[in-house]
Amino acid sequence: MTLLDHLSELRVRLVRCLIALTVGFFACYGFAEELFNYLMIPLTRALPSGAKLIYTALPEAFFVYMQVALVAGAFLASPYLFYQIWAFIAPGLYDEEKRHIIPIAGASALFFVAGAAFCYFQVFPYAFEFFVGFATDTIAPMPKLDEYLGFTLKMLLAFGLIFEMPLFAFFLARLGLVTAQWMRKTRKYAILAIFIVAAILTPPDVFSQLMMAAPMLVLYEISILVAAVFGKKKPAVDGEDEEAAQEEDGDAEKPGPDKVVQGD
Repeated sequence: MTLLDHLSELRVRLVRCLIALTVGFFACYGFAEELFNYLMIPLTRALPSGAKLIYTALPEAFFVYMQVALVAGAFLASPYLFYQIWAFIAPGLYDEEKRHIIPIAGASALFFVAGAAFCYFQVFPYAFEFFVGFATDTIAPMPKLDEYLGFTLKMLLAFGLIFEMPLFAFFLARLGLVTAQWMRKTRKYAILAIFIVAAILTPPDVFSQLMMAAPMLVLYEISILVAAVFGKKKPAVDGEDEEAAQEEDGDAEKPGPDKVVQGD
């Protein structure tokens, strides 16, 4: 495929993704209020009795519900979205690898949703309890609606993406682009990169960074195991095989001490 063909293919995939997002948005908009109330549960459990979220701009609540519907629609359409991503990469794969596009797309969506679920059920309760714990008799927490939503949606999407790490390790290892040995050698650089990514994706506090960096470190070790098990095995070098065969032939042709050589 030429560069123009790739660009045309990319345009088609992007249009299909936008259509899927639009369908997911309208499918979830009718339940936006219920979804937002469910999203508030980890915070309301940590807030003091009687505390509520506030909004200071009149259209703020309306746009909050739209954002909730859009993100929920992205999760709903994630199998199709990931299929479009892998289908765009497929022309560069071998025929045997192209057969696994649909299972890989399904696994990508599953890991994406699992990462968001881990964030919601494991990270949010501890994070909100930690933040609200600084409240005193003179300091009352009054979270702003759009700020809370921006924090939670950003964290959900970030955890969904970082849970794709073992799957990408599997894909790159099957292509022979990375190996388990290389990942072990670059572990210290990966740890540094993980903390940098966690600092970028989370709010500017150490607690949130650690809550994201810790599972990323575990996922990196899992990715090493995935690369070791499913990585492409290096074929034996033909030159080494020929040298070994020549050495064996040479040893076989050498006369032993009891062998009589003609001409002696």
